[in-house]
Amino acid sequence: MPNINTCEQQLTEAIKQRQNDWRCGAIVYQVLVDRFAPAANLANKQDLYPAPKQLKSWQDTPKHGHYLEDQGLWSHEIEFWGGDLASLQSKLDYIAELGADILYLNPIHLAYTNHKYDSLDFQQVSPEFGDRQDVKNLTQATHAKGMKIVLDGVFNHMGQNAPIFQQAAADETSPYRTWFDFNPDYPAGHRAWSNAVNLPELNLENRAVREHIWLSKDSVVQSYLAEGIDGWRLDVAHDIGFDYLAELKTSAQTVKQDALIVGEIWCYPQQWFPSVDGVMNFTAREIFWHVCEGTIAPDTANNMLAKMVEDAGVDNLLKSWLVLDNHDTARLPNLLPDVKKQQLAQVLHFTFPGSPTVYYGSELGMTGGDDPEMRAPMRWDLLTDDNSTYQWHKQLIQLRKENIALKVGEFRPIISKNLVAFERFTDKVADSVFVVVNPNDQPITEYLMLTNSKLMNMGGMFDLLGNISEAIYIKAGVIKVSLPANSAALLKADTSATHGYTTYKRVK
Repeated sequence: MPNINTCEQQLTEAIKQRQNDWRCGAIVYQVLVDRFAPAANLANKQDLYPAPKQLKSWQDTPKHGHYLEDQGLWSHEIEFWGGDLASLQSKLDYIAELGADILYLNPIHLAYTNHKYDSLDFQQVSPEFGDRQDVKNLTQATHAKGMKIVLDGVFNHMGQNAPIFQQAAADETSPYRTWFDFNPDYPAGHRAWSNAVNLPELNLENRAVREHIWLSKDSVVQSYLAEGIDGWRLDVAHDIGFDYLAELKTSAQTVKQDALIVGEIWCYPQQWFPSVDGVMNFTAREIFWHVCEGTIAPDTANNMLAKMVEDAGVDNLLKSWLVLDNHDTARLPNLLPDVKKQQLAQVLHFTFPGSPTVYYGSELGMTGGDDPEMRAPMRWDLLTDDNSTYQWHKQLIQLRKENIALKVGEFRPIISKNLVAFERFTDKVADSVFVVVNPNDQPITEYLMLTNSKLMNMGGMFDLLGNISEAIYIKAGVIKVSLPANSAALLKADTSATHGYTTYKRVK
């Protein structure tokens, strides 16, 4: 059994490595380019939205449309608001000042729809957004602000309007015929993602397809990385599968060793590593919002979270993106209408191991139900000095930046029946943050055992959130915590000296 010094050294080295890896514990800011900031030259772009496409007013709210049989898609998929890469670049100061470390863009590939998950050509940028030079400009500007940039790769399928698909469908001798799976047993005559006619799946078993997307030096994945981007978020990565994800990651990291490969994987995370660096941790999301709404009991949530960390590993989770809402889900206020419940979910979001992802406008309190409501244009009118949601997000982000344990620390569960509780820690006791959340509609008082052997008897604790005013003292590793209904505390040990003396003098 390793001695305490060996364990300490290993933990010290692990923390140092994580601090030096930009992918660990980063704050991610997600943007739909069309919906983030209106283009300055919108009047000159009208011809980029020919009928049946529609260019909407920035004040319009997306509404569910009607199915266009001849197009194989919904009318709301071809309604646009006019944002582009240049207008996004003009708002980089805002994103940086919020505290983001990574700017993540939903797809910008050439595509017919507004969401761009139906690519026509992966190598081209949709003209409504700009071109590859605009991507380079945005990348350089993002780096100048001290942030990284990650693009969305939709490599499981393309759009039915893609020229290579149209050619393959019309000509059985086409060299692209084997890039897709044509079979009369499929409803549309070709394999389509989730049977959506507009999204023919790529035949990744064909090496030529993989050469085009990630294997060759001039492939989509490698060429964008060579031009400066820092990583890829992979759409429906679970459909790509373990082996091809691993191959893609290896290819990407031949160009940039620390390129980040994050998979949209709506599965339990454990076995998806090391095929990807991180997953979009929807499992954590389910636990967070269900425990906050009262449909998962706190002690069950504690067991679930502890099990996930044990199975997946902290290092893998730190590179994984924590999501409360995004372009595929209703926004958090629509899931949890009570503001106090939202704040509890956000405390968990910013303190659990991972990279918290802020969906544009969530920091301002934007609302939105299911598709397409959650994809409304950015509400810049909500950016005011008295916006409490914005101030709350800035507070949580600042706490993460000031407390290394919350960003890259280890995880230790805390036994509790009625509270969600865990510790984030490093090799230094003063870094430890004890996260305690009361999702109940009544006050809760509990005794908690803190299994950190460096915590000194009768030492005091304080709450970073200021929700606990009464003194908390550690007695042989046990504390008494009283939390008001629907509130949280982030507790730290008081290791400071009183009149020059501290019992932590020989314990770091």
